[in-house]
Amino acid sequence: MANRVQRPHEEAEFEFILARADVPVLAYFHGVWPKAAAACKEMDPLVGEVADAYQGRLIVVRADIARCPGPVRRYGVTGAPSFVLIDRGEAMAAGSGPMSRAALGEFLDAHL
Repeated sequence: MANRVQRPHEEAEFEFILARADVPVLAYFHGVWPKAAAACKEMDPLVGEVADAYQGRLIVVRADIARCPGPVRRYGVTGAPSFVLIDRGEAMAAGSGPMSRAALGEFLDAHL
């Protein structure tokens, strides 16, 4: 995964990233339980590509569902992988499940 993807280790770090963001944030919520882990492992390279392609227009954050329970509740995340596009703390759009690179790009382009 690209180095441009922020990987907070705890909820406070996730919140700090959101508070300091001057562009929208794509929060990519991932899980480590077996069924989610396989799907998230497939998404990781695509998320890195998105971070590179949208550099300057978007901050990408890869958040572990178990380590960020507050944002999970606040943004209605129910599974992994899930994506929430956040601007100034408010969810602009959300999607869940594995996506192709094209579908993820279309999701972002429709809301940026």
